[in-house]
Amino acid sequence: MTVSQAIGLCPTLRLCEPDPVHYDERFARLLAALNEVSPVVEPVELGLAYLGTDGLEGIYGPPGKIVEVIERMLESWKVGMTDTFQPSNLPTFRVGWGFGKFTAWVAASRAKPGEAIVVPAGGEGQFLAAQSISTLPVDPDTHRRLRQLGIRTLGALAALPEEAVTAQFGAPGRRLWQLAAGRITEPVVGRVAPEPIVAALTFFTPVGELELLRRALAQLIARALKHPRRIGWRVQAVRLRAELEGGGDWGGSRGAACCAPTDRPLRSWLVEATLKDPTADAARIAAPLKSRLEQAPPAGAVERLIVEFTAFAPGTTELQLFARDAGAEARAGQQRALRSAAHEIRMRMQRSYLSHVIEVQPWSRLPERRYALIDFEP
Repeated sequence: MTVSQAIGLCPTLRLCEPDPVHYDERFARLLAALNEVSPVVEPVELGLAYLGTDGLEGIYGPPGKIVEVIERMLESWKVGMTDTFQPSNLPTFRVGWGFGKFTAWVAASRAKPGEAIVVPAGGEGQFLAAQSISTLPVDPDTHRRLRQLGIRTLGALAALPEEAVTAQFGAPGRRLWQLAAGRITEPVVGRVAPEPIVAALTFFTPVGELELLRRALAQLIARALKHPRRIGWRVQAVRLRAELEGGGDWGGSRGAACCAPTDRPLRSWLVEATLKDPTADAARIAAPLKSRLEQAPPAGAVERLIVEFTAFAPGTTELQLFARDAGAEARAGQQRALRSAAHEIRMRMQRSYLSHVIEVQPWSRLPERRYALIDFEP
């Protein structure tokens, strides 16, 4: 329901503002803890991650032993959160093990808090058959149509002919049938953790004016673009976060973070943007952030503003190919950009229009004989 409806039903309702930076940091610690068990970790959303366990049998033993190791690691992660939560309010976790991400997710969603469900190899179909169709990743309209057809469980869907389901729902229906029958075992795709480029600005006096924040944002983006590691790459994802006035640790005496007093200022503010077309142009990078800054500004004065470039794409035209930076990273970035530009020209024009000059007959009096042009191959 909306906030206005909730207040109408409960006039004494206390609204607890979110703290996205805090959530992001805690989830990052969770991923780091899981990475101690397996190097293949795939984060999906806050609170949900897949762990690749292929090859771990030789280290930890059968699936049950692997799950025990994961649970011990998660318990240690919870202990590390006592600086935020009281012991009685520590968050819980659910663990599911199975072949394929869908089976593992269904098992985890059916596990009790703090416990695990292990689906043995070959038992995927039997386990999934009893589960509700609500576990399928479908839109509300497809879910409604399945209900109208009298299909309540994954087993009922898998019992139908695959061709009939495909004829009724199209290509997505074939995938749903295969998921329900346990025929799809999507592997875990490990994340590539890029080293972000960070630029931060601390204000001597907390700032609440949007115009000042926009100017500070432009300065931070310009500073981050000049970083040597950025040369040779375009920015694909950017994050803007702010530490607000009155922030600080929650402290265990305050109980759970979600139950903080309403008179406490919001501790953090966070927006993220993925650029449709990766770029190295400061104005294009700033545009989505400025738009979100105006639509949902921080609920408090900003003490510190941070810009992070979190994902990159190789680029050509917008890169500082000839930047005056003697660092090894900058030179490597220039070479990558130059190779990428030459490849793009060759693909578009069907031949290389880039050449470089070499000495042929330096003793000749005719300039045309002293030098020659050959195709440039970086």
